[in-house]
Amino acid sequence: MSDVKAFLDTNLFVYLYSGTDANKKAYVTQVINKYERFVSTQVLNEFCNVCIRKLNMPIPVVKKAIMEICEICNLVVVDDATVLAALDNHEKYGYSFYDCLIIASAMESGCKYLLSEDMANGQIIDDSLTIKNIFAEKTY
Repeated sequence: MSDVKAFLDTNLFVYLYSGTDANKKAYVTQVINKYERFVSTQVLNEFCNVCIRKLNMPIPVVKKAIMEICEICNLVVVDDATVLAALDNHEKYGYSFYDCLIIASAMESGCKYLLSEDMANGQIIDDSLTIKNIFAEKTY
């Protein structure tokens, strides 16, 4: 693992645990192993929601996934300062509030990259955080 910090968005974990696309799962695993990984309580909550509501995963399977994620990632707790920073990000960059909350969490943890396929690939936030869509140049 590198000392380069990367914040992981929810969709990456969905690919890791959904079993719907083996190629993307393998690619996500390969890419995230290059970084010191960070995830927020928000991402864990979103992941649980997708697993339960969309993927119909049994609760024990979701719990096991959460424990595995927490073993490989540093956990960032969303607090009042994170929410206020997200509001600032929303005004400045126009992303949805929840995406701005992820951006704020990534910035609070000092990450160089935010790995997500949902936001503008290559965009630099406040001269310190680069949004990176790991699938942007990958073909399947």
